[in-house]
Amino acid sequence: MLHASAALLPDGWARDVLLAIEAGRIAAVTPGSAAPAGAERHAILVPGLPNLHSHAFQRAIAGRTERRGPGEDSFWSWRDVMYRSLGLITPEDVEAIAAMAYVEMLESGFTRVGEFHYLHHTPDGRPYDEPAEMAQRIAAAAARTGLRLTLLPVFYAHAGFGGLPPTEGQRRFVNGLDGFARLLEGSARAIAPLEGAGLGVAPHSLRAVTPEELAHVAALLPGRPVHIHAAEQLREVEDCLAWSGARPVQWLLDHAGPDAHWCLVHATHMQPEETSRLARSGAVAGLCPVTEANLGDGIFDAGGWMATGGAWGLGTDSNVSIAANGEMRMLEYSQRLGRQGRNLMAASPGASTGRALFDAARAGGARALGEPTPELRPGAPADLVALRGAPDAGKDEALDRWIFAEADRGVEAVWCGGRALVREGRHVAREAVAARYGTSLRRLLG
Repeated sequence: MLHASAALLPDGWARDVLLAIEAGRIAAVTPGSAAPAGAERHAILVPGLPNLHSHAFQRAIAGRTERRGPGEDSFWSWRDVMYRSLGLITPEDVEAIAAMAYVEMLESGFTRVGEFHYLHHTPDGRPYDEPAEMAQRIAAAAARTGLRLTLLPVFYAHAGFGGLPPTEGQRRFVNGLDGFARLLEGSARAIAPLEGAGLGVAPHSLRAVTPEELAHVAALLPGRPVHIHAAEQLREVEDCLAWSGARPVQWLLDHAGPDAHWCLVHATHMQPEETSRLARSGAVAGLCPVTEANLGDGIFDAGGWMATGGAWGLGTDSNVSIAANGEMRMLEYSQRLGRQGRNLMAASPGASTGRALFDAARAGGARALGEPTPELRPGAPADLVALRGAPDAGKDEALDRWIFAEADRGVEAVWCGGRALVREGRHVAREAVAARYGTSLRRLLG
């Protein structure tokens, strides 16, 4: 039994809420109840958040790409550094790195991750004996840490628009359609033992797939998530125009038919017509504000997107910094800087910005991962987050304070499937996971 002085229920905040958990699900929710003897007490309980876009292995280079290069630094120069880091990473390293990233996600309030997984092969580009070896390692990291997983195996075949041959730096990513089918089958086997795990597909980008390959991959798992990078950088938009006469999002709308099962990751550089058309399609905009700021990608047009009723969710992408509240804060602050105003993500005058961010990220992230919106209601998975706060807290200000005044802290405890994974702000397996991660990192950097 858990007791909260305040809890965010589907119809709003409630006081003195008692939650009963059975078999990993919420069995009963009783507001206005005194805490019985033996109940675990917390100040504030909210549902967990989905992280819709992660490249777990990139956590290993976080903080190691911040030296200025000889020319103008950009996403493309960062990508070159990332490619050079791949030569020594083993399956054991991937598992260790992903486990560390997943520990940090849980400690920050994420309870599910969409792993956009594209590091598939040996350093020389050959498939492992088990084509889904790396996917198995991602699944093992999720099992070790308890984080719920939606695995999104990536189809990556080309270096640029029009089917350009892949470069040497991309050889660990590349598959043909037959090889990808084997990878997808192996990925399904890898996640089968995980409670509540999901599977989707991820054609990497219009740079990396031909139109025919995109149509084939997007149809492989009907009704399941389809994720694709789109319009992240201006050069990408220019190259797409040169190839097709259309911008990336425009091309996808005209030729690929994105719908509510699709997530367009970043979607940073869109014209107003693209923004309104994509929002009306039901596709989710997968925003990664911290990574987009770190790479200098640009600012998403949240105002235009919300004006058309578009759904959005949040991801940690390169995992340069992992914090659920940090992503929400960066999204709002980017809008403030771009539009020179305040409280721009709030739904209406007098509304809480933190509540608007939390609700939208929760609903949009869940839709992008093919899951129900996380809620504190009977029958829902017991994926819960306890926030630090005064016992009399319990209105939307609790979320405002967590997002804007707690730096990247503020989470006291986290449960997934009723299993307590974070206590006093630390994952219960942090020490062991961090030790293994440290061993991998020392070898990779040595």
